[in-house]
Amino acid sequence: MGGAERAVPDAFGAVSTYLVSALVLTSLSPAGTVLQLAGLAAGALVTVAAVGSVLRRIPRFSTPADRVTLLRAVLVSLCAVLAVPQLVTGGRTGLLLPVLGAAAFLLDGVDGAVARRTGTSSAAGARFDAATDAALVLVLSVAAVPVAGPWTLGIGAMYYAFVAAGRIRPHLRRALPPRASRKAIGAFQPFALLAALLPGVPAVAAASVAALALALLTWSFARDVLQLERLHRAGLRDVGAPAP
Repeated sequence: MGGAERAVPDAFGAVSTYLVSALVLTSLSPAGTVLQLAGLAAGALVTVAAVGSVLRRIPRFSTPADRVTLLRAVLVSLCAVLAVPQLVTGGRTGLLLPVLGAAAFLLDGVDGAVARRTGTSSAAGARFDAATDAALVLVLSVAAVPVAGPWTLGIGAMYYAFVAAGRIRPHLRRALPPRASRKAIGAFQPFALLAALLPGVPAVAAASVAALALALLTWSFARDVLQLERLHRAGLRDVGAPAP
């Protein structure tokens, strides 16, 4: 079955896996019905966004790497099912959420390796992978609120704020040269949040590692924004310069 023929079955498989797994998790949750439904809705939102990333492609296709990313997205969705009720009740997470989040985090390097090995790397797949990374960090930052405080939401919201800023200032969507520090800081975000969510971690230690993650992420985004703004201003000067 080709990539185009696999897109719909892959999407259906991701949705089915989420529904069955989420209903099982919800049946084990002590939260009330309203909070359970809120968690299911949050997880469904993540799943629908992931499936939409595959089905909206023109031409439509799905690769082996996309299937790994879809699995990651389902794991993130299940984290959301657990995190949202705990956000409202203020209860500390158990071990299951960090385990699911760690699985999604560890699979991050697998989809890229699969894409390179199968020769199916694409810009659409890279965007899908980045969006799944951002969703994982957002869900983990929500889960960390009862542990460290509401300011952890800034970690998860920063990527989306940057994307929104790109809608207003299109030059912020310009590609930057790859930086090892950017990748390292990006990978540190879910690692730090997962460490903060582990049962038994003191509140001070959890807040400290999350604060370090937020500080590094703020510095990284600020550096990139300033560089993009400088490139934009330099381009405007070049356009306005008289022809030789």
